[in-house]
Amino acid sequence: MRRTKADAEATRKKILNAAERMFYRKGVSNTTLEEVAKEAGVTRGAIYWHFANKTDLFLALYEAVPLPQEDMIAREIETEAFDTLAIVESATSEWLTTLAKDEQRQRILAIMLRCDYDNDMAPVLERQREIDERHDATLELAFARALERGQLRESWTPPSAARALRWMMMGLCTEWLLFGRRFDLVAEGHEALRRLFASFRQVPVKSLEAS
Repeated sequence: MRRTKADAEATRKKILNAAERMFYRKGVSNTTLEEVAKEAGVTRGAIYWHFANKTDLFLALYEAVPLPQEDMIAREIETEAFDTLAIVESATSEWLTTLAKDEQRQRILAIMLRCDYDNDMAPVLERQREIDERHDATLELAFARALERGQLRESWTPPSAARALRWMMMGLCTEWLLFGRRFDLVAEGHEALRRLFASFRQVPVKSLEAS
């Protein structure tokens, strides 16, 4: 029977779903393509039809679900809204809320955090670096706009503010995902972001005069 594009796409999706389950259960390094094929109910040849190797499969899984570095604020900071810090804080808080509800996103991020990036996984690490650099540049642009508009305290530079925000987000997600979800990611995460952004904001002149 002749395979259609729809059949091929269905098989590819089945393989990705199986890889997600196996990588989450056993880790990337401890999972073989034979195990992924068995979990997916396909032959190993079917995997090689779609993916060159396990690294290629992992990269496809990595790109299947948007992660914090890619979708946290990209759609919002290009607007002309005046309060740039409010836009970044809102989009960041929204991403935490999405993560708390999206189990697939949780699994893929947990797989990434647990992965041993040895020589075979080096392309994945390089892809992460590229995304980090692009994301940092986007955040720095947002904080630079806030500085120009008198919203960002001069004790912060755009690069230092961008790094502080990224480190907080990754720290929150890492601890929540890898250590038993022992706190309320949405409630405590939003409060931590509120405090961080309060430290970013320039204190209005009137407030200084009143004090």
